[in-house]
Amino acid sequence: MAHKRKRRRQGMIEAELSMTPMIDIVFQLLIYFILTFEIQDVMAHLDVFRPAPDAEPKEQMETPNVLQVVIYEDGYTVNDRQMRLPAIERTLGRLAALDPNQTVLIMATAHSRHENLIEILDLCAKVGLKNLSVVSMN
Repeated sequence: MAHKRKRRRQGMIEAELSMTPMIDIVFQLLIYFILTFEIQDVMAHLDVFRPAPDAEPKEQMETPNVLQVVIYEDGYTVNDRQMRLPAIERTLGRLAALDPNQTVLIMATAHSRHENLIEILDLCAKVGLKNLSVVSMN
């Protein structure tokens, strides 16, 4: 039986698969996709709404007053005035009573403690100020 197996192997021709046509097809597809690729202009597809020429101009909206609270390593400033937490709480309370949509910009330095930032955020939540922005600064 071992002799028959040798005969089968000797009589078989090894199949060879030529890679050249496949490589040619890949290069042709690559060239096709490169030549047909179009870069989309994003700016051309933006919708721009312009007012009609006869429309009445609307009154200019006032830019909102921004209360700036800066948190330093050793304390706080509110609109460039140094303050302690109780005074900040009173100031924020008065401000919230006048305008609850007041914008508060909270700036923390790289060396300020996270606890101080949380205290200011808690004070804003306590008095009802919700329009807050937190920014880090050097």
